[in-house]
Amino acid sequence: MSKFVSRHKQEWDELATLVEQGRRSMRKLSAQDRRRLDQLYRRTTVHLARVKTQTRDQHLITYLNRLTAAAHGLIYLPPRQSMWRGAVQFVVDGFARVIIRYWRLHLISALLVIGGGLIGYFAAASDPLVAHALWPQGDVRQPGSTPEQLVSVLRSGREEGGGKKFFFASFLFQHNFKVGLLAMATGVLASVPTVLLMLFNGMLLGVFVWIHHQADIRSEMWAWILPHGITEIGAIILCGGVGLMLGQAIVQPGTRSRKQQLLHAGREAARVCLGVGGMLVAAAIIESYVRQSHWSTSTRLLFASATAIFWTAYFANGWLRERADA
Repeated sequence: MSKFVSRHKQEWDELATLVEQGRRSMRKLSAQDRRRLDQLYRRTTVHLARVKTQTRDQHLITYLNRLTAAAHGLIYLPPRQSMWRGAVQFVVDGFARVIIRYWRLHLISALLVIGGGLIGYFAAASDPLVAHALWPQGDVRQPGSTPEQLVSVLRSGREEGGGKKFFFASFLFQHNFKVGLLAMATGVLASVPTVLLMLFNGMLLGVFVWIHHQADIRSEMWAWILPHGITEIGAIILCGGVGLMLGQAIVQPGTRSRKQQLLHAGREAARVCLGVGGMLVAAAIIESYVRQSHWSTSTRLLFASATAIFWTAYFANGWLRERADA
């Protein structure tokens, strides 16, 4: 066995050197070094098998076992990614890709919000008492408000300083995040509360639109709500999709056990929650600083269009990446 060790020790030392270099940075290994690493790894596994059958030298067995395990990790396991690099990758396309994987559930959530909006709008238009029943009593914009009252609310807050706007943005983020978190968390109850929440939020939006339309305030109302609303409502819709995802894991787990499917859905939901949190932060900043700015109606609508184009392109890129990997 001593002759066997002396004959192959140089190869083992070379493999150990390549493993050490690979641990520092696989990208710095040349193509020739990577081929050599693979070749030496395969030879050393054969040597390990032979040593195990022909000797009881536990020290040698342990050394070769650790050496081949380290080489195996470099060759077959995905490269380790720094936390910073992983965060950047998640922002670039990771968030969009997890949304695309469950696009049907997010589409259902969007349809629930849109359907609720249509119900709220036409129900309020047919009977103002419905609008009074649905709309919060503490809001100054009540059904039947005069155009002057509604416009004054739309234009309020424009003279406030940056400190008050920052405080307002923090409040908006907390409120919207609670709504989204509620839509997600209640999904474990077979998605029933999630469905009701999406419909109710849509109905509130429909009543809000009707209150302004009946006072013939249209373009300024849309210029008030769309710049932040595209991002904010989009985030709430995605939260509804997560609630449906968790509900599906409970009701229809598929080939996995209900526990396994729920754990898997929970991991995916956590990724969506991170992305949605970023969307809600952006929406709160836009709502506080852009909505309460002196921008003209046309400028606000142009900003809203740019926001819609951005999110469309972002999720389209995620769809292309996910499709390419599939």
